[in-house]
Amino acid sequence: MTTGPNAASPHARVLADSNKVPWLGLGVWQVPDGPECVNAVRWALELGYHHIDTAQAYGNEESVGRALAESGVPREKVFVTTKFNPNGKKPDVEAERSLKRLGLDYVDLYIIHWPKGGPTWAWPGMERARELGYARSIGVSNFNVDELEKLFAVATVYPVINQVKFSVFEYRRKLLDAAEARNVALEAYSPLGTGSYLSDPTVTRVAERNGRTPAQVLLRWCVQHGLPVLAKSTHRERLAENAQIFDFVLSDADMADLDALDTTGRTDRAVESAWW
Repeated sequence: MTTGPNAASPHARVLADSNKVPWLGLGVWQVPDGPECVNAVRWALELGYHHIDTAQAYGNEESVGRALAESGVPREKVFVTTKFNPNGKKPDVEAERSLKRLGLDYVDLYIIHWPKGGPTWAWPGMERARELGYARSIGVSNFNVDELEKLFAVATVYPVINQVKFSVFEYRRKLLDAAEARNVALEAYSPLGTGSYLSDPTVTRVAERNGRTPAQVLLRWCVQHGLPVLAKSTHRERLAENAQIFDFVLSDADMADLDALDTTGRTDRAVESAWW
């Protein structure tokens, strides 16, 4: 059953600012700058991905840009996300530098990578980046409910996305509910637990019932909860496998079995402990 907002759309979720984010994206966290990253992005685009997610802190924006240029895919067909590293001082200045590395005139989404120094100080610079045309949408990542509320209290332009670690084992229901109430889309990263969730007995059982792989089930679960989802792989066959999540639907029973795997107590927190 499709349960999340806009989850019936086969292509993208409509954001609060009317821009659209594809349901499935390739994340390139921990993919080294160079041929490995270029190949992963190029393969993803060849396989029909329309969303690439990078960050200033990843150090691989140049490789992402190279792959985009070499792919031949029209710019308007690809949703590109990068993230402001809050160790920097000015989000708008850093956005311009990101665009030079990416070889782009704009990114589709620019988000604060984590709330170091508090949730509000960087937001005026994020709004400037949007005003200057560097980013079409702006958002945040790893923000708890209370941090979102503090940001909404001072923002002129509201964030449209909060990218967080979200999976069947991190079913942050209170955070999801609070975000939806604010018309903020949660976006899931690490939905496969960097591969550790693929062998869980419940996940494998649901996969077998549906004739699907565990990875496909874990990604589909996110989409049915209304979350755009990022999956990382540098292997073409895995990229192809991960893309096959739009031609089946998990049943209510499947969803309930997977929901029950949560270990967070339906938390309103984005992370269990801050690394910053």
